[in-house]
Parts: sequence; structure tokens; C-alpha cells
Amino acid sequence: MTSVLSGQVAVVTGAGRGIGRAIALKFAAAGGDVVCVSRTAENSERVASEIRQGGRKAWAHAVDVSDSKAVTAAGEKILNEAGRVDILVNNAGIARDGLLMRMSDEDWDAVLDTNLKGAFTFTKAFSRAFLKQRSGRIINISSVIGLMGNAGQCNYAASKAALIGFTKSVARELGSRGITVNAIAPGFIETDMTSSLNDEMRTELVKRIPLNALGKPEDIAEAALFLASPAARYITGQVLTVDGGMVM
Repeated sequence: MTSVLSGQVAVVTGAGRGIGRAIALKFAAAGGDVVCVSRTAENSERVASEIRQGGRKAWAHAVDVSDSKAVTAAGEKILNEAGRVDILVNNAGIARDGLLMRMSDEDWDAVLDTNLKGAFTFTKAFSRAFLKQRSGRIINISSVIGLMGNAGQCNYAASKAALIGFTKSVARELGSRGITVNAIAPGFIETDMTSSLNDEMRTELVKRIPLNALGKPEDIAEAALFLASPAARYITGQVLTVDGGMVM
């Protein structure tokens, strides 16, 4: 693979598994150095170790993305360690599914705090550095659920739809300094979240996808690499849907 990210440092939240891990590994394979952020030190260090074994630099940070003070402190430490940050991928996310009438305030708050506030806190933490260097790529991982909604996921859908509005607004704020801000809306991807589906549920799900298959984390990682690469220099404020054709 060509080193399209050579000399660049990327921060990936939710890097411990699934889509975040795939993005972190893809960026490293493209020549980038990667800061792996996860809720647990074990998960972040495991992926960072994989990257180091491949010959790239990697740092591991255990951070609760919804904790503003913790994110601010982590941001300062990351800039000191790595020297700079060129790419930020806001991928950290959780789901606490349930019907509206039965949903607790705690489940609503937890999903919004992680999925939406987490992107806000990390973007804010690195925005000054991006502005100063007059460059930067911010990629927010939304979801097709934020575009079409889904019964039993009003909190998740709200967080992912809001992330799209956040993306477009920040793209307008930072664009004059050469900073691009885009979102990716994955469809149903083979991750821990979908591994619990039984055969009947999986069959019904695949029927809704024109390409007749679930996606893989690498599909999202390829899209993220494109948006982080020089090829996407003139793309900002957009939502790239990677879903096998579910949302058209």
C-alpha cells in the first residue's frame, strides 16, 4: 500500500475493537502513526501493539470520551507525545436500545454523552492545533440509523443524526483554515454489535440490503482512509454512506 499518510498522526477514538480498530490498522498500513483511544487501557494498548509490530508509532490512551476534563487532559498529553495531530476520527459509540416508553433517562444520557458529546469534546480538544497548522482532517462516524431511524433506537438515532449536523456546522467553521470535516454513515457491519443476531434476524436484515450482505469493518476503514487522504482535499461537510445500498 502506498504511504498516503506518511508523516501524519491520527487519533482514533473507540479504537479498541470493530470499526475503530480497522481504521487504526488501515491508517498505520498507509504510513500513519496512530493514537489509539479506548475506554479501557487493555483494548487501546492491544491495538497500539499491533500497529507497533507493523513498524509504525502508536500510543494508547484510556479515556472516557464523555468526560470533558479527561479529554482535555488527554488531548494535551497526545500533542506533547506525538508532536502534532493531523487526523481525528470520532468513532467511539455505544448503543442502549429500548422502546421510547421504557427508555430510562440514564440510557438516553449515556448514548448521547458518548456518541455525540464525545465527538464534541475531542474535536474541541484538537481544533486549536488544527487551526494553528492550517490543516486537519476530522472524520465522524455516524450511522444509517441517523438517516432513517429505527424502532427501539431513538437515543442512538438521535445521537447519530445530531452528529451529521455537528459535522456540517464544524465544516463551515473550520473550512477557511484548510480543515475538512466529514461523516461516514455505516450500514450494518459485522462487529460485536451484530454478532449477537440469530440466523433468522440476520436473514431478514440482509434482505434489506441491495448488495445482499453485511459490510465489514474494513469497508468503513477504506472510506475513512479516502477522506483522510490527499484525494479528498476538496471534500468537506459531506456524509459518505457505506451501507450496501440500504439508504438511497
